[in-house]
Amino acid sequence: MREKDIERILVKGMRDIGGIALKLSGGLAGMPDRLLLYPKGPTGDRIIFVETKAPGKKPRLIQKIRHAELRSMGFPVYVVDSKEDARAIVRNRGGGTDEV
Repeated sequence: MREKDIERILVKGMRDIGGIALKLSGGLAGMPDRLLLYPKGPTGDRIIFVETKAPGKKPRLIQKIRHAELRSMGFPVYVVDSKEDARAIVRNRGGGTDEV
């Protein structure tokens, strides 16, 4: 499984529930790959950042720094490296810990 495949699962999953998975690129080094915008619902975060990685891969130092910065501002940031985790992020609206 490649990082691209995991991103594809996130995008399709968000579309299926009426949300949006925006691709973040350029502008600021280390920013997560996706910004997930969930439709209005009863619980959970409505906006979360997701860093996708190939299975077993970890964020680089600049990514860890940027994730910490976003978290300090109150934004949830998740690192996803499997299709199961990608599906769980969509299903649970973030939920759980910030490091998936």
